[in-house]
Amino acid sequence: MKDIGKFITGFERFQAKYFGEEQGLFSQLRQSQKPRTLVIACCDSRVDPAMMTGADPGELFVIRNVANLVPPYRHEAEAPGIRAAIEFATKSLEVEHIIVLGHSSCGGIHALMDCEGTTHTHYEFVGPWVSIAQRAREQVLQALPHKSPAVQARACEQAAILVSLDNLLSFPWVQERVNQGSLLLHGWYFDIDAGELLAYNAQTSMFSALNSDGLE
Repeated sequence: MKDIGKFITGFERFQAKYFGEEQGLFSQLRQSQKPRTLVIACCDSRVDPAMMTGADPGELFVIRNVANLVPPYRHEAEAPGIRAAIEFATKSLEVEHIIVLGHSSCGGIHALMDCEGTTHTHYEFVGPWVSIAQRAREQVLQALPHKSPAVQARACEQAAILVSLDNLLSFPWVQERVNQGSLLLHGWYFDIDAGELLAYNAQTSMFSALNSDGLE
């Protein structure tokens, strides 16, 4: 119960701040939400998009799943939940940015690289889900066949972000808004060891450190 007590105390601080000291924010949010950014992040407990970015309530629309993956668009597809959230964010909320936020030491990607998730030895659902990034795994093994598992896993973590960005463009209404210039897609990678946030640069085909002076 120690953790639960900590969470309740945390909510009380949240309540005092946003429903006491700063009531104006939730006075607006009670009416509607209008986030400008959709973040597709991993379920990993170490990667909290709002905490990492210092976002206030109402600023981020967040989808979290194992390995921050985006499935390709398919009409009447199975497990439509994530597709529905992307549709709502894009069509109804009209977000202006979509960030796919990956990270180092990702358990989902490690399961993909080790085939642990795909053999169903330990997992019933992880394998089929992380297979969305199978193309990233194949690319890494072809490009870096003699590198260590750690190097391959990091490369796959970053390559999987690009797979998800490509899959976003398979949604016709995402592609349409990107073509119009009203929606921008971003690939970000949180290096937990270094405490750095990297962004994918399409011009260099590399991930590099992101800061407020060098936005992508």
